[in-house]
Amino acid sequence: MVTKANKKAPKPTNLDELRELIARESERLTPRMRDAARHALEHPNDVALNSIASVATAAGMAPSAFVRMAKALGFDGYSDLQRLFIAPLQDAVKPTFRERIRHYGGEQALDNPADPAEVLQAFSQANIVSLEHLADDAAALPLKQAISLIQSARMVYVVGLRRSYAVAAYLTYALNRVGQPAVQLNGLGGAIAEQAFGANEQDLLIAVSFPPYAGDTLAVCEQVRAQGAKRLAITNAFLSPVAKDADLVLEVNDAELLGFRSLTSALCLAQTLAMGLAFSKRTQRAKRAGGKGRGATPDLHDIDC
Repeated sequence: MVTKANKKAPKPTNLDELRELIARESERLTPRMRDAARHALEHPNDVALNSIASVATAAGMAPSAFVRMAKALGFDGYSDLQRLFIAPLQDAVKPTFRERIRHYGGEQALDNPADPAEVLQAFSQANIVSLEHLADDAAALPLKQAISLIQSARMVYVVGLRRSYAVAAYLTYALNRVGQPAVQLNGLGGAIAEQAFGANEQDLLIAVSFPPYAGDTLAVCEQVRAQGAKRLAITNAFLSPVAKDADLVLEVNDAELLGFRSLTSALCLAQTLAMGLAFSKRTQRAKRAGGKGRGATPDLHDIDC
């Protein structure tokens, strides 16, 4: 439970501050409060535009969970918290990610799931919406901080299992291609803990995980944290278990169709990190060389990522 001292702390004045507060205080909240907070952050328009009863019903929880969560975070009550979600809509109402996916067909039933062409059309449209959502949020993502973390690491360890495996494999490949030492923790032979054993305070772990979160990924996060390494989490929410105690979190959501989740946005984010790192490295080299060569706009055609 949150202590009285925490309740007296200045309450957030915008959604970014609320997200940061929830991430900091998540361990002090009860599991139901954390569920309420997660639902509120993932459905900001629903919270802004609907009654607490409607929001609680959609979340499958009791309204009291939202009330307790709001008070635990320093608000007078749910209505006080709701005002924080209403404020952004006074300028423009933007649909939530799930609303946009639903609107464009990503969550609609297929007329003929046995038709591969229809499945491809539906999945392609859902992926388009995922990328539009990622583009809308690009300015708010701490991309420069993430690239700086990667560049300052002696060695980058990358872990991503199950559906996240492809993202981790590509990111490891791309980082090595742009000159950043990186190794993938793939758990081959059940030795994932041994693979991560060398990580220390000079290193960085990039953990990629989405629901349902892989247990081995979470175990490696705890192991590497105890060994002193920093962690960059690429996941679907600030309150996901892989984001717990992370030094930096990059939040990305992908489309889902009939139980299959896309990797489009996550891979796009991985490519962005690799390209950003390549530009940063070459720009710094050009400056050290006295501004000769290609300067601030290096050519990356030789990288072939």
